[in-house]
Amino acid sequence: MPRLGHWIDPRREGIYLPAADAWIDPSQPKPRALVTHGHADHARGGHGAVLATPETLAIMGARYGDQNGQPVRYGETVRLGDVSATFVPAGHVLGSAQIVLEHGRERIVVSGDYKRRADPTCPPFEPVPCDVFVTEATFGLPVFRHPDAGEEIDRLLASLHANPDRCVLVGAYALGKAQRVIAELRGRGHHDPIYIHGALERLCTLYADHGVALGELVLATAAPKEQLRGRIVLCPPSALNDRWSRRLPDPITAMASGWMRVRQRARQKNVELPLIVSDHADWDELTATLAEIAPEEVWVTHGREEALVHWCMTRQMRARSLALVGYEDEDD
Repeated sequence: MPRLGHWIDPRREGIYLPAADAWIDPSQPKPRALVTHGHADHARGGHGAVLATPETLAIMGARYGDQNGQPVRYGETVRLGDVSATFVPAGHVLGSAQIVLEHGRERIVVSGDYKRRADPTCPPFEPVPCDVFVTEATFGLPVFRHPDAGEEIDRLLASLHANPDRCVLVGAYALGKAQRVIAELRGRGHHDPIYIHGALERLCTLYADHGVALGELVLATAAPKEQLRGRIVLCPPSALNDRWSRRLPDPITAMASGWMRVRQRARQKNVELPLIVSDHADWDELTATLAEIAPEEVWVTHGREEALVHWCMTRQMRARSLALVGYEDEDD
């Protein structure tokens, strides 16, 4: 009897589907790629053809130029050889999807990156019963238990209001995190203009074009220094301590990332106000998701794989680690 999932071939550069002659999130250009979301470690340029949600194709177009893309909307099923593929929400960033693969009598879900928290910028994760669940493990250690994002945003606003002569400079990943922080701020009643680094403008505009309300955004370089006092400024993490930030009025340096749980990372980046806001599932959400879906087998990739595999084994759930390469610890 063939093993479960025998028709899927996890290789170092991605997951290959021989029966469909297609790859999922390959780290190298391939003739046909199914892409879960737009982060650069999953969405590479140069593929012959790309199947992804319309939003992910738009993100890839903004980053790599026009794609030979086939848009697949949430809930839509496409047939690829002997394999059917359905895209369902992953709750990670705009356009992020799990890919539900069916072949014969088996169903395998490749989740990509996902989270279970509410996010005003994208649809929530949709659990799908399956035989094999391929899960990320970015925060796959018990130490990673993320606080409520709203409480972290309240800390940001409290710091802003307590220092009216300074600005708060927030480092946030350009795709997903920056837009989520802005949307969370709006949800907490902060409707003042928010100032952004030029590197964030294109993707913020793309989010707005796809119906995500971000309010008034102003390029920070277009504003005089005095105008930035008592304001929130967003930039890529790489700009937190470079020459660009020196023109700001005595900035309180903050960073929004799940990695801010690790104090050493905050110190390394000279972060005064660490904000634990993650776009990945934490340990409790990873394990709760596995318990909810209850697959016959779990495949774990890109992250702290060993701990999650061990957790599965102690609960009589078969699990193995996939040795994929090219998936990085984003600034989350």
